[in-house]
Amino acid sequence: MATAPTVTAAPANRVSRRRWFSEVGWRHVVGVVAVVYAAFPIVYVISASLNPGGTLTGSNSLFSEVSGANYTELNGTYFWTWVRNTLFIGTVTAVGTVLMGAAAAYAFSRFRFTGRRVGLMALLVIQMFPQILAFVAIFLLLLGLRNVVPVLGLNSQIGLICVYLGGALGVNTFLMYGFFNTVPRELDEAAKIDGASHAQIYWTIILRLVAPILAVVGLLSFISTFSDFVIARVILQSEQNWTLAVGLYGWVSSLLEANWGLFAAGAVISALPVLVLFLFLQRYIVGGLTSGAVKG
Repeated sequence: MATAPTVTAAPANRVSRRRWFSEVGWRHVVGVVAVVYAAFPIVYVISASLNPGGTLTGSNSLFSEVSGANYTELNGTYFWTWVRNTLFIGTVTAVGTVLMGAAAAYAFSRFRFTGRRVGLMALLVIQMFPQILAFVAIFLLLLGLRNVVPVLGLNSQIGLICVYLGGALGVNTFLMYGFFNTVPRELDEAAKIDGASHAQIYWTIILRLVAPILAVVGLLSFISTFSDFVIARVILQSEQNWTLAVGLYGWVSSLLEANWGLFAAGAVISALPVLVLFLFLQRYIVGGLTSGAVKG
């Protein structure tokens, strides 16, 4: 009795695999390459921080030597003072930026007044010029201000915070302005009927509804302040008042005395506050950045 020929499924499997790779699989490859590309510098810095040699060339073989000597040596420096200075300056600047930007965005979104469009355009134009372009003018201004109000002059953390807050408006106001426009005006009108004032509407209703954009602006402000070098280096002159960016650069600015192991250890620790803050505010970030573009 003749048997029926068997049909092999190999060609069909090859076609399905080929189709899967052309549609989905290549994205996994790109993702793996991107992760490796992004993770390698982090792994290299961690390896350098654990290498007691104090050089980057000794870290070419990853984790060839593992020691906590660099982290222990940080205790004998101004590192932890710089950490406190940076956290203080970054936190105060972030809170001030959120409060100023939210107040300006609420005014532009809810009120109609003479010069409203001109003000928005002015913010748009001003934000095109980074604050770093004015560092000479800022230095001369604080140099003269030190003779009148020493707490706001050169080598003052309060003076540096005021400089940062001077450039707090601009892109932050535009981000918040777009988000404020997504909040229905009917809520304001209903609150007014119940007898609420503009201040009560702003503090008890509006700010709670726009919490995602407040978190995004606060995070962006904290990160930019945390990593700023030029303005902080111009204003803060004594080593005790330096921020992390200025202090860490001081360890490697001299080619003959550069200690890259100490620098890498400090860089690893200084990345933790930003990482923790980012993870804490992560659920707000996507909504805060995208919802503001729904309605202008």
